[in-house]
Amino acid sequence: MAVTAIRVHGADNVAVVAADVQPGDVVRLDDGRQLRAVDVIPRGSKVALDPIAGGQPVVRYGERIGEATKDIAAGEYVHSHNLA
Repeated sequence: MAVTAIRVHGADNVAVVAADVQPGDVVRLDDGRQLRAVDVIPRGSKVALDPIAGGQPVVRYGERIGEATKDIAAGEYVHSHNLA
C-alpha cells in the first residue's frame, strides 16, 4: 500500500504520515520521493526520511524538535522511544 507523508520544510528530516502505515508500505512525499516503512507508524506520526545518527537533531517544521537517542533508519517510526 502507498501512503502519503507531508514534509513541511525542506530542512525536515522527518515527515508526518497521512494514514496508518505497515512495515513494507511505500511512503510517498509530495515531491515524488518514496521510501519503505520499517515499522508500524500510526496516522499523524513521524517517519524518518533519511538515516539519523544517535545524538543528531530531528528536524520538523524547519526547527529542531529534539535529538535521536539512537540510530534511526530511513522509514523508521520517530517517537519518544528514539527521540528526546
